[in-house]
Amino acid sequence: MPIFQLTDDLVFPHPDFAEDGWLAVGGDLRPERLLLAYRSGIFPWPEGEGSPIYWASPDPRTVLFLEKYKPSKRLLRIIKQNRFVITMDEQFAQVIRHCAAIPRVGQNGTWLTGEMVRAYIRMHKLGFAHSVEAHLDGRLVGGLYGLSLGGVFFGESMFHLVNNASKAAFHVLVQRLGQWDFDFIDAQVATPHLLAWGAQEIDRSTYLSILSRALQKRTRIGKWRVNHRR
Repeated sequence: MPIFQLTDDLVFPHPDFAEDGWLAVGGDLRPERLLLAYRSGIFPWPEGEGSPIYWASPDPRTVLFLEKYKPSKRLLRIIKQNRFVITMDEQFAQVIRHCAAIPRVGQNGTWLTGEMVRAYIRMHKLGFAHSVEAHLDGRLVGGLYGLSLGGVFFGESMFHLVNNASKAAFHVLVQRLGQWDFDFIDAQVATPHLLAWGAQEIDRSTYLSILSRALQKRTRIGKWRVNHRR
């Protein structure tokens, strides 16, 4: 499978050149490259510690249009019970490190390498990457993180130590993004949970078109807040 070798120059081949979702290898994770990648419909996906940085642009792409979000009745009951205290951008580093440490079915190790963790913590400090945290009895028990540009939240990873914790965090994120007039969440690749919540797979050309429109909106740079507390 041919794949493009990146240089130090800040440039990516067009996503349409991707084969089986894989587009390029190499480069770095400096903020300027990451921002260019996401704006171009591309994201980094290393194979593990010590591996080169691979860059992906899947076709189809999984997205969740906010108006099509369908939480389960069970999740709505949990939200109504106020079991979890949900916060935003209060424990980004802890969330991404939990995401890196949680074992995944069918995976040996993690694609969230130390280099990736450091890069997204840097993006958080710059105001582009954000976390949503779920707490139970004062303890961090679930959450998610991603990157925000224009009207798009690019979801990266989730974790939970208690059942439904990450789902509760995701629910609050969707509600907040709707209040802020976001267009959609880029979930990258499909999972059963995402599809059950209303996410759908679209072809790459459609994705690039809606991405271009959504990026015309103002980016909410800085620390996010949530008003969903007990």
